[in-house]
Amino acid sequence: MDRNPEQLYDLDSGVSVPEELVLLYHFDGFVDAGSAGGVVVDHLLAECDGPVVARFDVDRLLDYRSRRPTMTFAADHWADYEEPELAVRLLRDADEVPFLLFTGPEPDREWEAFVAAVRGLVQRWRVRLLVNVHGIPMGVPHTRPLGITAHATRPELVRSYRTVFNQIQVPGSAAALLEYRLGQAGHDVIGFTAHVPHYLAQSRYPAAALRLFDAVTEATGLRVPLADLREAAHAANLEIDRQVRDNAEAADVVRALEQQYDAFTAAAPGSNLLADADSLPSGDELAEHFQRFLAEQQQDRFEQGES
Repeated sequence: MDRNPEQLYDLDSGVSVPEELVLLYHFDGFVDAGSAGGVVVDHLLAECDGPVVARFDVDRLLDYRSRRPTMTFAADHWADYEEPELAVRLLRDADEVPFLLFTGPEPDREWEAFVAAVRGLVQRWRVRLLVNVHGIPMGVPHTRPLGITAHATRPELVRSYRTVFNQIQVPGSAAALLEYRLGQAGHDVIGFTAHVPHYLAQSRYPAAALRLFDAVTEATGLRVPLADLREAAHAANLEIDRQVRDNAEAADVVRALEQQYDAFTAAAPGSNLLADADSLPSGDELAEHFQRFLAEQQQDRFEQGES
């Protein structure tokens, strides 16, 4: 790796990065319901192996005390340290088309310096499009098609997607700031956010990652083998359906969410995602009931395993 003294990263001078590539990015640490973005990253790394072309200085960017890396103690000594890595890799899709994947922990500090450093790489490699992905919890049922909130630095990049929110204020993230600053500098960036059912927000939900892959493929043309991910999503949905069938309260929760979802999809564009229905409980209330139900089911299975 060659150190760039003016930036926060080292470059591998032995790897040539083609110009005009797509760069996908997702950082751990911000909201990612259903681990949607994390599953996308894991699947890409499993299916599209490739070298690190840039590695960022995590010692400057991370607060280790807020997210302590795992260390392994073996009998009388420290045997291993899971060193955090924030890096860009050069991968190839199913058609051998090269693309870049930028992953790792979200920086805790020096966000503006970090964004400036990434912009330097974008300009150096003449990246044609950046795409970021993650999941957010929503009052939606798993029995309906998962929605996507799409946003971009130019409206025409996401014109085919329906607008769910008008204007809201949310806590910032390094990924969002990167999109915002690169847009100000004239670069094309798209963000895709999967709508994950509230009650599955803390679980690993492969269906949400599949929905993100659909959006990424449509926007970029990249193709990634998805057979294993589809199988995992199918198995997860079967298990969720089984739990719902076995519990009347959970079934009522799903039916209420289905009513809300169907009312929204039938409403005019610009309506709130949760339709105005006084007779229905709120999405938070439904999520609370279902999360409690899932926790009880997990506890029951644990106790049965002990007996």
